[in-house]
Amino acid sequence: MAGRLILEDSRRAHEGTPVQMSFSELGTDLREATFVVVDLETTGGAPGSEEITEIGAVKSRGGEVIGEFATLVNPNQPIPPFITVLTGITTAMVIDAPRIAKVLPAFLEFLGNSPDTVLVAHNARFDVGHLKAAAAALDLPFPKLMTLDTVQLARRTISKDETPNYKLGTLARVIGTQTQPNHRALDDAKATEELLQFMLGRLGPLGVTHLEDLKTATDNVPYRRRTKAHLADDLPRTPGVYRFIGPSNEVMYVGTSVNVYKRVRQYFTAAEKRSRIGEMVDLAVRVEATSTATRLEAQVLELRDIQQHSPPYNRRSKSPEKRPWIVLTNEPHPRLSIVRSVPTDNMAHALGPFTSAKAARRAKDLLERVTRIRTCTTRLPTVPKPNARACSLLDMGMCSAPCVTGIPQDAVPETRGLLSGTVDRAVESAMDNLRTLSFREEFERAADERDRLSALVRTAARHERLSLLSNIPELRASRPADRGWEIIVVRWGRLAGSAVANSVHEVLGTVEALSSATKAVEPPETACGAAPVEETELLYNWITSPTARLLNSPDQPFAVSRFSPLRFTIDVAVERTPSRSRA
Repeated sequence: MAGRLILEDSRRAHEGTPVQMSFSELGTDLREATFVVVDLETTGGAPGSEEITEIGAVKSRGGEVIGEFATLVNPNQPIPPFITVLTGITTAMVIDAPRIAKVLPAFLEFLGNSPDTVLVAHNARFDVGHLKAAAAALDLPFPKLMTLDTVQLARRTISKDETPNYKLGTLARVIGTQTQPNHRALDDAKATEELLQFMLGRLGPLGVTHLEDLKTATDNVPYRRRTKAHLADDLPRTPGVYRFIGPSNEVMYVGTSVNVYKRVRQYFTAAEKRSRIGEMVDLAVRVEATSTATRLEAQVLELRDIQQHSPPYNRRSKSPEKRPWIVLTNEPHPRLSIVRSVPTDNMAHALGPFTSAKAARRAKDLLERVTRIRTCTTRLPTVPKPNARACSLLDMGMCSAPCVTGIPQDAVPETRGLLSGTVDRAVESAMDNLRTLSFREEFERAADERDRLSALVRTAARHERLSLLSNIPELRASRPADRGWEIIVVRWGRLAGSAVANSVHEVLGTVEALSSATKAVEPPETACGAAPVEETELLYNWITSPTARLLNSPDQPFAVSRFSPLRFTIDVAVERTPSRSRA
């Protein structure tokens, strides 16, 4: 029963029903974060263990002060007169003060080490730099906390029209803080804390509501883009697919993530550096999402959405159904031909699908040279015409001239073998040719041969991978995940459904429920026709991962086998062939 419950959760998530998440996955609300605002006074020297003369800090949560820390520090050296004039701290004032070796442990205890704590300072590089240097000199571990510089934050939230500069004293007068900074640590920390709360109030309407948002609040992001962060508010915190929708209700971009909410929020921060995608985000009016049970299902849905909607801002293949194949023509004296689709029952005698027509032409050239099958495009009759004449390829030994002799070509059986994926002889011939061309330092011709060989070898491997999955009516597999076991059902190379089981004991029950609940997939009429090529390859990589296991029928034991390895093991050594740049 547990397996069916897990399946039902998966189905509700896929349909867009909110799934309750843990608090850790929602992020830390700024109202629940602890801010420790610190300010130091020093002797004016470089960071070190004996430079600090005063430490002041204010701890707040939810806009309310919950603690203060203030003490003078004996720097073990006279305080320079200009520092005394600036701060009012004299050498006599710090003679009886504790040394930094006693003060710093107390301050670190006040600071704490919670992941929800943020260390804040006005010009944080100075204050935090002195604290870290002192801790290092005393061999004390300094907590790894998020650090926030109110100078940088002020430059993003307070315009130059409002303030002539970003000094603490100036900003305090501009916003009207109750505590005026006076170059004494605690008062300056209090003023900085008030400044911080003022700026957080301005950032709220811009979508900066969690610590994760605050980490990018100081980034240089256009105001208009940052205000769109609310488009992610209702998105799921689960694996899924998201779609940016344009002003004419068109799908402009499709993406996937293990946490849709967090990923989409990044588009409105400086984490997104692609100018083209930034343009898309500025045009978007809303974001839609589909929650999925597993990351794999999200990746598959992404491929399908790209194929269906052809979003202009996705650079991936938008026409996977047009992948070319190489076949033998159906005529008395066949030749090689490039076609766009192949019947399912002829897949074993067709090589493909290629990534492009250019790659198909390269492989076709190599196969024609190796097998010496005819290359003319004229349809030849069974009995040659009386006045038929052979072309120059006969004299060159590159064709048996069936146009004249009428004798079936000896190259046809070998060509059929090569198209079925047994390309060893073609690879050997191409490698011999590569070695000869490289020895002659004919690097441009060697590069062309390398490209032909690469197209052939890669497609032969792809053909074998795809044929293993696309000809199976149903395949069930599972593998461990961060939470339980991920389970998939694949039919004819197409993902029929996925689910998650809490434990290994629920796997078989869950896969049975998943198989019964998913829609049937009709056997394809064309090779690899049940799903885009990218989808079948994605499933193949998932199934052949080290931790994946196939599932037999319910009356057989769990984890019965691994997916059979590729028979095709030729190493594409041609990548080491000299390139055109050396010619």
